[in-house]
Amino acid sequence: MKQISAKIPRTIVRGSVVDVCDNSGAKKAYIISVKGLKTTKGRYPAAGIGDLVNVSIVKGIPGVRKQVTPAVIVRQRKEFRRPDGTRVKFEDNAVVICKDIKGNPKGTTIKGPIAKEIAERWIAIGKVAKILV
Repeated sequence: MKQISAKIPRTIVRGSVVDVCDNSGAKKAYIISVKGLKTTKGRYPAAGIGDLVNVSIVKGIPGVRKQVTPAVIVRQRKEFRRPDGTRVKFEDNAVVICKDIKGNPKGTTIKGPIAKEIAERWIAIGKVAKILV
């Protein structure tokens, strides 16, 4: 996996309920764990833009609900700073549901904008996105 150029604050903790912004049938997802994150004892695992997380679908069509799937975080409310000095923040926290841990999206379209750091790291998600910020 490629490293993201911007320094992303990890502000979405385990246990957060986030929006799903693709057309896979899921509406809300509960973050169970963050892949590849090492923390200390007692610290909540947290994730930021571009991180791969395991989610449980809590709201959506009946065939999709109660499933545990990988997902990639594409938007977060907390602002982050890019190397050129600009700051970017979104109005919600959102994920894209993936088929596998390689980041291939389950849906065919993504609703709303996503960060361009996602397109750098997860190429398959960047191809499906309509708006890059």
